[in-house]
Amino acid sequence: MDKFFLRPIITGEDKSTFITEIQAAFQNAYTDEFGAFDKTILPIEDIEESFNADASEAYFAEVVGERVGGTIIVTENETKFGSLHLLYVKMGSQNAGYGLKIWKAIEELHPEITLWETHTPYYDKRNIHFYVNRCGFKIVEFFNPKHKDPHQTGDTAGNIPEENNYFFRFEKEMN
Repeated sequence: MDKFFLRPIITGEDKSTFITEIQAAFQNAYTDEFGAFDKTILPIEDIEESFNADASEAYFAEVVGERVGGTIIVTENETKFGSLHLLYVKMGSQNAGYGLKIWKAIEELHPEITLWETHTPYYDKRNIHFYVNRCGFKIVEFFNPKHKDPHQTGDTAGNIPEENNYFFRFEKEMN
């Protein structure tokens, strides 16, 4: 059994590495679906917003000292609410079960959380399968031009072209 664990991101170099790796993973998912695209799908500003959120926790997922992915979560202990802001599996490390290991490690880190929430774009069928069928989330909302995310204002939709800027919101109630 491999020695899997979440290691807190504590240095500026860690943060830079996280940003580079997650952008590569998200860009690859988008280009796999729609082809080459000249803008960065996950802008640095969006990642920084997650790093800087109140009560955020950022981690690398490692196996025997090698990075295989990472995550940023935000928890609210008073309300027992958790938000999975970002989760990625590093390019070259996919299809080895690391995404699920990351999620299970998050659950173990925060057994006090009774409701988790996350979002993913509609085009990322792999993520939808992962969150619903592997992690036990339920789709509870679909954001689109007729039902916009109330948290997105102005240009906070990132760099995703308008015609592809549709998102699901997921929730998972913990037992």
